[in-house]
Amino acid sequence: MSRVAKKPITIPAKVEVKVAGQTVSVKGPKGQDKIEVNELVTVQQEEKDLTISANDESKLANALSGTMRALIANLIEGVEKGFERKLVLVGVGYRAQVQGNILNLTLGYSHPIKFDVPPGINIETPSQTEILVKGINKNLVGQVAANIRRFRQPEPYKGKGIRYANEVIILKETKKK
Repeated sequence: MSRVAKKPITIPAKVEVKVAGQTVSVKGPKGQDKIEVNELVTVQQEEKDLTISANDESKLANALSGTMRALIANLIEGVEKGFERKLVLVGVGYRAQVQGNILNLTLGYSHPIKFDVPPGINIETPSQTEILVKGINKNLVGQVAANIRRFRQPEPYKGKGIRYANEVIILKETKKK
């Protein structure tokens, strides 16, 4: 059995979990979500604990039991606390602004970029050079942050572009005459 899957998931007091067949539904203060569990994995609920186990001893079932345990734990953490990814714009004239469901980006191109915010994601701009991507689904928050970063990735000479808040850009040395 996977080492990750051996550890049971403790359900917090504010979170409600329902296991129906291969579907795990989670409801909490931030919202609700559900996940379909693979047929090779069994989820059992015992009061305030969830136990994940493989149905057989195959390598695939073993790997999937750990993966499903991690996904369900992320689901529970998401509906309880939520996930957040911070992006920083570095560059002269680079700005971000939220208007309703659209993120307007000025990134040095000849045109402004309009990014439609997907449902389930909340984007805030505390300042013109900071973007906060929030949501209950960890995968979706990370993917939206990566999609925004892709508009202008940090370049290696001056470090201009959109970067994650904790990202370190190693700058290259410029040519010498």
